[in-house]
Amino acid sequence: MTATIPAPRTAGWTPEQWQDWRDEVRRLAAERDAVVLAHNYQAAEIQDVADHVGDSLALSRIAAASEASTIVFAGVHFMAETAKILAPEKTVLVPDAAAGCSLADTITADQLRAWKAEHPGAVVVSYVNTSAAVKAETDVCCTSSNAVEVVESIPADREVLFLPDQFLGAHVQRVTGRTNMRIWMGECHVHAGISPTDLRASVESNPDAELLVHPECGCATSALWMVGQGDLPEDRVHVLSTGGMLDQARRTTAQRVLVATEIGMLHQLRQANPTTVFEPVNSRAACPYMKMSTPEKLLRALREGRDEVTVDPEIAARARAAVEAMVAIGTPSPVAE
Repeated sequence: MTATIPAPRTAGWTPEQWQDWRDEVRRLAAERDAVVLAHNYQAAEIQDVADHVGDSLALSRIAAASEASTIVFAGVHFMAETAKILAPEKTVLVPDAAAGCSLADTITADQLRAWKAEHPGAVVVSYVNTSAAVKAETDVCCTSSNAVEVVESIPADREVLFLPDQFLGAHVQRVTGRTNMRIWMGECHVHAGISPTDLRASVESNPDAELLVHPECGCATSALWMVGQGDLPEDRVHVLSTGGMLDQARRTTAQRVLVATEIGMLHQLRQANPTTVFEPVNSRAACPYMKMSTPEKLLRALREGRDEVTVDPEIAARARAAVEAMVAIGTPSPVAE
């Protein structure tokens, strides 16, 4: 059966049309020998039809281990690049090649090379939310769940260049106490937009709620400051990667949990614990790039084999070394951003 696709939007689909779409996605995936991967920040419908849901690195590792010859990565472009780096022999498709990342775009390979020239001998630590070209100029990658561990593994007398996220960098510096760590002033515009004002308003409206904060958020420092001031109980505030949020969601007994990250994550948290109410600190924190992977475009990728993502083999080899260096230091959380 071919799914009936109403134009131009899916908002008005009937339950029967949604079922047709799901059936068609699964049929085409089997026909193309494809595994469908969806990032935590994708729309709920895409998460539900995917073979695997997680963060960019966890999904890339699944892609590398999969026996499927084709990877369809419902996410943003750098994520599909990472999958290609780890699985160079596979065909990697992304529903929309124009789906970029405001954080990854804050630094280019040329900018990183210039920064390295200013700090000879420094160890470059790059968040996985970077382009393949930037990873190729990197000594070791990290995720938000193991960034502290990665930086702590570097000899204390070596200068560290941490990029590109300033809020994750500040979190790592605060935890490690490292004074010879320089931080690139990049940010994810969505996470940066979850402000201290949003946080305080949410907490004041829900004084008994637990709080989960992603370290990329502009409000992470404020959350810890509020704990220090006694405005928030320490045992109810958790600065966590998305994987850490899922773990906490499964074990929490709180009636209500406030979540500071991209709102697509709420779908996974609610599935992990249907008895707790999960609410966003900022309900407008939706990544427009993530939402570019629509149901129609996912079908197009499977039907037409587009958009294919390629990485220059030399760049891929150097970038792969940085990712493998991270894994050698310590295995990241299965859902690590």
